[in-house]
Amino acid sequence: MEFVPDVLNEKCGSRSVLNHVTSRWGGLVLIALMDGTLRFSALRRRIGGVSERMLTQSLRLLEEDGMIERIAHQVVPPHVDYRLTPMGAEVARIVLDLAQCIEANLEGITRFRNSRVEARSGNGS
Repeated sequence: MEFVPDVLNEKCGSRSVLNHVTSRWGGLVLIALMDGTLRFSALRRRIGGVSERMLTQSLRLLEEDGMIERIAHQVVPPHVDYRLTPMGAEVARIVLDLAQCIEANLEGITRFRNSRVEARSGNGS
């Protein structure tokens, strides 16, 4: 019997990967690496607001999923570069499309949010 992925099924292995690439920082890491290889410090500067700890965690998870490659250089002082794998580049393009869709609709999203907040405050809730 062939395995058929079903992300809506709680036992589907794709759920954890989906969580990694759509997490707060995971998607931004993928988008940031679309322009090419970056060192940790450059990647952190590129992604505003990410802590060292959260960036390290996101990089580790994405590396374990095969989305990014970690390249440790044997130099003094040591440094590490990160780049997308071919699969990571494919996923990054899709994540970027999602981000661009959200940005293109941000004005409408903001209007909708504001109208919901106003409606709740008007009802005394």
